[in-house]
Amino acid sequence: MLEEVERWFADRSWSAADRPLDQLLSAKRAAGTTVSVVLPALDEEETVGAIVEVIRRDLIDGLPVPLVDELVVVDSGSTDRTAEVAAKAGAHVVHRDDILPRIPAVHGKGEVLWRSLLVTTGDIVCFVDADLRDFSSDFVSGIVGPLLTEPDVQFVKAMYDRPLGDSPGQGGRVTELVARPLLNLHWPQLAGFVQPLGGEYAVRRALLERLPFPVGYGVELGLLVDALHTVGLDALAQVDVGVRLHRHQGGQALGRMAAAIYRTAQLRLSRGHLVRPELTQFERGPNGFVPRTYAVDTEERPPMAGVKEYSGRRVA
Repeated sequence: MLEEVERWFADRSWSAADRPLDQLLSAKRAAGTTVSVVLPALDEEETVGAIVEVIRRDLIDGLPVPLVDELVVVDSGSTDRTAEVAAKAGAHVVHRDDILPRIPAVHGKGEVLWRSLLVTTGDIVCFVDADLRDFSSDFVSGIVGPLLTEPDVQFVKAMYDRPLGDSPGQGGRVTELVARPLLNLHWPQLAGFVQPLGGEYAVRRALLERLPFPVGYGVELGLLVDALHTVGLDALAQVDVGVRLHRHQGGQALGRMAAAIYRTAQLRLSRGHLVRPELTQFERGPNGFVPRTYAVDTEERPPMAGVKEYSGRRVA
């Protein structure tokens, strides 16, 4: 790693245990900072309820000052009981299509995260994937902590072990095969991030509203790269929260994810010539292999600060 990155890794990598909850509550009370947690969810009825319950139990209910002021699940078109389960567990549930109806929604995780800024008000916005199992509230308190105690920090990613089945450290295949090589080659200042594609991160709203959001799987890489260029490396940090267990995607889904991430990187490397935004994969049918071609997510949403409904909300 670059000497600058080695220094950053030593200074800006923490453990969730470094900041006990009482310290965070004291800092939150003193600063008057508010915190919103957003869970983007699509057909996650098996896991979303438990995540909401843990956040409510540990970080909202029964505390002298709740660490989390808003807990929002944004349903992006579930066909199961995701919305019902999340609401019953105590989350405020909003459907993606009901947010900013003037702009028709497109499919994609980044689309949901972008729209969530319009239905939350916290000074800090914390994103958590809704498919996590054996969830710990450290995933929230750990990454929110530096934003409450370190005024210069603006963007915090979670880092963790990612087992694949019974194999420790073998998860995160797209990270290791696509994202990490891209970052090391083109944005070496970001080479110190353990989980650059992780879905758990907390960001100051004042920064988020200035960033464009890739609508699909490229959102994590896009936000990280753009945050680096907007506020610099020392405003970024990471916190160790233990082990992340979740549902793993199949190989072809990972291929589509990888293509979207490469496309997001390519857009940031050059706004000139663009590669063809499609990916062809093969599935075995009764008469041999059949090609299936998928569009790669290419659309991006503009910084929320320029959306009239968002700026109008502030005036109101």
